[in-house]
Amino acid sequence: MTLKTETRHAIDPETARGLDTEGLRRHFHVGGLFTPDEIRLVYTHYDRLILGSAVPVARDLVLDHVRETGTPGFLDRREAAFLNIGDAARITVGGKAHDIGRGEVLYVGMGAGPITFSAPGRFYILSAPAHRSCPTRLIRREQARRVEMGAAETCNQRVILQFLHPDVCESCQLLMGYTQFSPGSIWNTMPPHTHDRRMEAYLYFDLAEEQRVFHFMGQPRQTRHLIMANEEAVISPPWSIHCGAGTAAYTFCWAMAGDNVDFTDMDMVPMEALR
Repeated sequence: MTLKTETRHAIDPETARGLDTEGLRRHFHVGGLFTPDEIRLVYTHYDRLILGSAVPVARDLVLDHVRETGTPGFLDRREAAFLNIGDAARITVGGKAHDIGRGEVLYVGMGAGPITFSAPGRFYILSAPAHRSCPTRLIRREQARRVEMGAAETCNQRVILQFLHPDVCESCQLLMGYTQFSPGSIWNTMPPHTHDRRMEAYLYFDLAEEQRVFHFMGQPRQTRHLIMANEEAVISPPWSIHCGAGTAAYTFCWAMAGDNVDFTDMDMVPMEALR
Protein backbone atom coordinates (compact mmCIF):
# COMPACT_ATOMS: atom_id res chain seq x y z
CA MET A 1 0.00 0.00 0.00
CA THR A 2 1.56 3.29 -1.08
CA LEU A 3 -0.84 5.69 0.74
CA LYS A 4 -1.16 5.77 4.53
CA THR A 5 -3.25 8.33 6.38
CA GLU A 6 -4.10 9.21 9.95
CA THR A 7 -6.29 11.85 11.59
CA ARG A 8 -5.38 14.15 14.47
CA HIS A 9 -8.30 15.77 16.30
CA ALA A 10 -8.05 19.26 17.75
CA ILE A 11 -7.88 19.57 21.53
CA ASP A 12 -8.29 22.59 23.77
CA PRO A 13 -5.58 24.08 26.03
CA GLU A 14 -7.27 22.86 29.21
CA THR A 15 -7.03 19.28 27.99
CA ALA A 16 -3.44 19.76 26.86
CA ARG A 17 -2.42 20.88 30.35
CA GLY A 18 -3.12 17.41 31.74
CA LEU A 19 -1.21 15.41 29.13
CA ASP A 20 1.98 13.56 29.96
CA THR A 21 4.87 13.21 27.51
CA GLU A 22 3.28 10.34 25.60
CA GLY A 23 -0.03 12.18 25.44
CA LEU A 24 1.60 15.31 24.04
CA ARG A 25 3.45 13.28 21.44
CA ARG A 26 0.31 11.37 20.46
CA HIS A 27 -1.54 14.61 19.70
CA PHE A 28 1.17 16.94 18.39
CA HIS A 29 4.30 15.01 17.34
CA VAL A 30 4.47 13.44 13.87
CA GLY A 31 7.10 10.78 13.28
CA GLY A 32 7.56 8.00 10.76
CA LEU A 33 7.49 10.28 7.74
CA PHE A 34 9.67 9.81 4.65
CA THR A 35 9.23 6.07 4.23
CA PRO A 36 10.52 4.72 0.90
CA ASP A 37 7.85 4.18 -1.77
CA GLU A 38 5.05 5.54 0.42
CA ILE A 39 2.89 8.62 0.67
CA ARG A 40 2.06 9.38 4.31
CA LEU A 41 -0.52 12.03 5.24
CA VAL A 42 -1.72 13.41 8.57
CA TYR A 43 -5.13 15.08 8.39
CA THR A 44 -5.46 17.57 11.24
CA HIS A 45 -8.61 19.20 12.57
CA TYR A 46 -6.65 22.43 13.05
CA ASP A 47 -7.86 24.46 10.07
CA ARG A 48 -8.03 21.13 8.17
CA LEU A 49 -4.31 21.31 7.36
CA ILE A 50 -2.79 18.15 5.90
CA LEU A 51 0.93 17.49 6.27
CA GLY A 52 2.84 14.51 5.01
CA SER A 53 5.52 13.08 2.78
CA ALA A 54 6.20 11.23 -0.45
CA VAL A 55 9.40 9.26 -1.08
CA PRO A 56 9.45 7.64 -4.53
CA VAL A 57 12.34 5.17 -4.87
CA ALA A 58 11.47 2.10 -6.93
CA ARG A 59 8.39 3.60 -8.59
CA ASP A 60 6.41 6.78 -9.08
CA LEU A 61 3.87 7.67 -6.41
CA VAL A 62 0.49 9.17 -7.29
CA LEU A 63 -1.58 11.35 -4.96
CA ASP A 64 -5.18 11.58 -6.13
CA HIS A 65 -8.06 10.29 -4.00
CA VAL A 66 -7.78 10.70 -0.21
CA ARG A 67 -10.83 9.50 1.69
CA GLU A 68 -10.46 12.06 4.49
CA THR A 69 -11.08 15.02 2.16
CA GLY A 70 -14.50 13.74 1.09
CA THR A 71 -13.85 14.62 -2.56
CA PRO A 72 -13.07 12.45 -5.61
CA GLY A 73 -9.71 14.15 -6.12
CA PHE A 74 -7.25 15.40 -3.49
CA LEU A 75 -7.09 18.90 -4.98
CA ASP A 76 -10.78 19.27 -5.84
CA ARG A 77 -11.27 21.66 -2.89
CA ARG A 78 -7.66 22.13 -1.76
CA GLU A 79 -4.37 23.82 -2.56
CA ALA A 80 -0.99 22.27 -1.81
CA ALA A 81 2.73 22.94 -1.57
CA PHE A 82 5.57 20.47 -1.97
CA LEU A 83 9.07 21.08 -0.59
CA ASN A 84 11.84 18.86 -1.90
CA ILE A 85 14.37 18.08 0.85
CA GLY A 86 16.10 15.41 -1.25
CA ASP A 87 17.88 15.26 -4.59
CA ALA A 88 16.55 16.99 -7.68
CA ALA A 89 13.47 15.20 -8.99
CA ARG A 90 10.17 15.71 -10.78
CA ILE A 91 6.55 16.33 -9.84
CA THR A 92 3.88 16.00 -12.52
CA VAL A 93 0.60 17.83 -11.97
CA GLY A 94 -2.32 17.38 -14.33
CA GLY A 95 0.03 16.07 -17.00
CA LYS A 96 2.59 18.90 -16.71
CA ALA A 97 6.06 18.04 -15.39
CA HIS A 98 7.99 20.28 -13.00
CA ASP A 99 11.66 19.62 -12.25
CA ILE A 100 12.25 20.60 -8.63
CA GLY A 101 15.64 20.88 -6.94
CA ARG A 102 16.54 20.50 -3.29
CA GLY A 103 15.15 23.36 -1.22
CA GLU A 104 12.65 24.39 -3.90
CA VAL A 105 8.87 24.55 -3.57
CA LEU A 106 6.08 23.71 -5.98
CA TYR A 107 2.75 25.41 -5.24
CA VAL A 108 -0.31 23.75 -6.78
CA GLY A 109 -3.69 25.45 -6.92
CA MET A 110 -7.15 24.01 -6.36
CA GLY A 111 -8.45 21.75 -9.11
CA ALA A 112 -5.07 21.07 -10.73
CA GLY A 113 -5.58 17.29 -10.84
CA PRO A 114 -3.57 14.24 -9.70
CA ILE A 115 0.04 14.66 -8.51
CA THR A 116 2.79 12.21 -9.47
CA PHE A 117 6.08 12.14 -7.54
CA SER A 118 9.18 10.76 -9.26
CA ALA A 119 12.49 9.56 -7.82
CA PRO A 120 14.85 10.55 -6.30
CA GLY A 121 12.87 13.32 -4.57
CA ARG A 122 12.12 13.47 -0.87
CA PHE A 123 8.96 15.55 -0.72
CA TYR A 124 7.30 17.24 2.23
CA ILE A 125 3.59 17.76 1.58
CA LEU A 126 1.37 20.57 2.87
CA SER A 127 -2.26 21.19 1.95
CA ALA A 128 -5.13 23.38 3.12
CA PRO A 129 -8.73 23.88 1.99
CA ALA A 130 -9.19 26.47 -0.75
CA HIS A 131 -12.16 28.44 -2.04
CA ARG A 132 -10.52 29.62 -5.27
CA SER A 133 -7.85 28.43 -7.65
CA CYS A 134 -4.44 30.13 -7.81
CA PRO A 135 -1.85 29.44 -10.53
CA THR A 136 0.48 26.51 -10.06
CA ARG A 137 4.06 27.76 -9.73
CA LEU A 138 7.55 26.38 -9.14
CA ILE A 139 9.47 28.67 -6.78
CA ARG A 140 13.25 28.51 -6.89
CA ARG A 141 15.27 29.22 -3.78
CA GLU A 142 16.56 32.53 -5.21
CA GLN A 143 12.97 33.65 -5.87
CA ALA A 144 11.94 33.31 -2.22
CA ARG A 145 11.67 36.39 -0.02
CA ARG A 146 14.79 36.42 2.14
CA VAL A 147 14.70 37.86 5.68
CA GLU A 148 17.87 37.80 7.80
CA MET A 149 17.36 37.90 11.56
CA GLY A 150 19.18 37.46 14.86
CA ALA A 151 22.86 37.56 15.73
CA ALA A 152 25.66 35.18 16.65
CA GLU A 153 25.90 36.80 20.08
CA THR A 154 22.36 35.68 20.94
CA CYS A 155 22.70 32.25 19.26
CA ASN A 156 19.85 32.96 16.84
CA GLN A 157 21.44 34.13 13.58
CA ARG A 158 19.18 32.79 10.85
CA VAL A 159 17.65 33.43 7.46
CA ILE A 160 13.93 33.05 6.78
CA LEU A 161 13.05 32.04 3.22
CA GLN A 162 9.41 32.81 2.46
CA PHE A 163 7.97 30.88 -0.50
CA LEU A 164 4.19 31.04 -0.09
CA HIS A 165 3.94 34.70 0.85
CA PRO A 166 1.88 37.50 -0.75
CA ASP A 167 5.09 39.13 -2.07
CA VAL A 168 6.26 35.92 -3.74
CA CYS A 169 3.46 33.54 -4.73
CA GLU A 170 -0.30 33.93 -4.64
CA SER A 171 -2.14 31.35 -2.56
CA CYS A 172 -5.61 31.02 -1.12
CA GLN A 173 -4.74 30.59 2.57
CA LEU A 174 -1.55 28.55 2.81
CA LEU A 175 1.63 30.30 4.00
CA MET A 176 4.91 28.40 3.90
CA GLY A 177 8.69 28.70 3.95
CA TYR A 178 11.68 27.52 5.90
CA THR A 179 14.26 28.92 8.29
CA GLN A 180 17.97 28.03 8.28
CA PHE A 181 20.40 28.68 11.14
CA SER A 182 24.03 29.73 10.94
CA PRO A 183 26.58 27.45 12.63
CA GLY A 184 26.55 28.09 16.38
CA SER A 185 22.99 29.43 16.40
CA ILE A 186 20.23 27.29 17.87
CA TRP A 187 17.38 29.49 19.21
CA ASN A 188 14.30 30.24 17.17
CA THR A 189 11.42 32.66 17.82
CA MET A 190 12.35 33.78 21.30
CA PRO A 191 10.57 35.72 22.74
CA PRO A 192 7.74 33.59 21.34
CA HIS A 193 4.33 34.47 19.97
CA THR A 194 0.95 32.96 19.24
CA HIS A 195 -1.51 33.70 16.43
CA ASP A 196 -4.99 32.68 17.44
CA ARG A 197 -6.25 33.19 13.89
CA ARG A 198 -3.94 30.56 12.35
CA MET A 199 -2.51 27.17 13.22
CA GLU A 200 1.04 26.22 12.29
CA ALA A 201 3.09 23.12 11.55
CA TYR A 202 6.84 22.64 11.67
CA LEU A 203 9.12 20.08 10.01
CA TYR A 204 12.61 19.89 11.49
CA PHE A 205 15.37 18.66 9.16
CA ASP A 206 19.08 18.98 8.35
CA LEU A 207 19.86 17.38 11.73
CA ALA A 208 22.46 14.67 12.28
CA GLU A 209 21.20 11.38 13.69
CA GLU A 210 22.31 12.19 17.24
CA GLN A 211 21.06 15.80 17.25
CA ARG A 212 17.73 17.00 18.62
CA VAL A 213 15.56 20.11 18.80
CA PHE A 214 13.60 21.00 21.93
CA HIS A 215 10.32 22.35 20.60
CA PHE A 216 8.44 24.47 23.14
CA MET A 217 4.66 24.62 23.05
CA GLY A 218 1.62 25.26 25.25
CA GLN A 219 0.02 28.42 26.59
CA PRO A 220 2.55 31.04 27.73
CA ARG A 221 1.92 30.29 31.41
CA GLN A 222 1.66 26.52 30.88
CA THR A 223 4.61 25.68 28.64
CA ARG A 224 5.51 22.16 27.59
CA HIS A 225 8.13 20.70 25.27
CA LEU A 226 8.58 18.00 22.65
CA ILE A 227 11.97 16.56 21.69
CA MET A 228 12.27 16.38 17.91
CA ALA A 229 14.63 14.30 15.77
CA ASN A 230 15.55 14.80 12.12
CA GLU A 231 12.65 14.88 9.66
CA GLU A 232 9.99 14.89 12.37
CA ALA A 233 7.06 17.31 12.39
CA VAL A 234 4.98 19.02 15.05
CA ILE A 235 1.42 20.37 14.93
CA SER A 236 1.07 23.73 16.65
CA PRO A 237 -2.46 24.80 17.73
CA PRO A 238 -3.45 28.47 17.43
CA TRP A 239 -3.38 28.87 21.22
CA SER A 240 0.16 27.54 21.59
CA ILE A 241 3.57 29.17 21.49
CA HIS A 242 6.02 27.61 19.04
CA CYS A 243 9.73 28.11 19.51
CA GLY A 244 12.74 25.89 19.82
CA ALA A 245 16.38 25.30 20.66
CA GLY A 246 18.61 22.67 19.09
CA THR A 247 21.73 20.84 20.08
CA ALA A 248 23.20 22.20 16.83
CA ALA A 249 22.11 24.38 13.93
CA TYR A 250 19.12 23.04 11.99
CA THR A 251 16.48 23.92 9.41
CA PHE A 252 12.74 23.90 9.85
CA CYS A 253 9.87 24.29 7.42
CA TRP A 254 6.96 26.30 8.78
CA ALA A 255 3.46 26.41 7.35
CA MET A 256 0.30 28.21 8.41
CA ALA A 257 -3.39 28.06 7.54
CA GLY A 258 -6.28 30.07 8.89
CA ASP A 259 -7.99 33.42 8.60
CA ASN A 260 -5.38 35.44 6.70
CA VAL A 261 -2.04 35.41 4.88
CA ASP A 262 -0.48 38.23 6.91
CA PHE A 263 2.85 36.77 8.05
CA THR A 264 3.26 39.51 10.68
CA ASP A 265 -0.12 38.83 12.35
CA MET A 266 1.33 37.68 15.67
CA ASP A 267 0.45 38.10 19.34
CA MET A 268 3.83 38.61 20.97
CA VAL A 269 4.52 37.05 24.38
CA PRO A 270 6.99 38.93 26.62
CA MET A 271 9.68 36.86 28.29
CA GLU A 272 8.41 37.70 31.75
CA ALA A 273 5.02 36.12 30.92
CA LEU A 274 6.51 32.68 30.28
CA ARG A 275 6.19 29.96 32.89
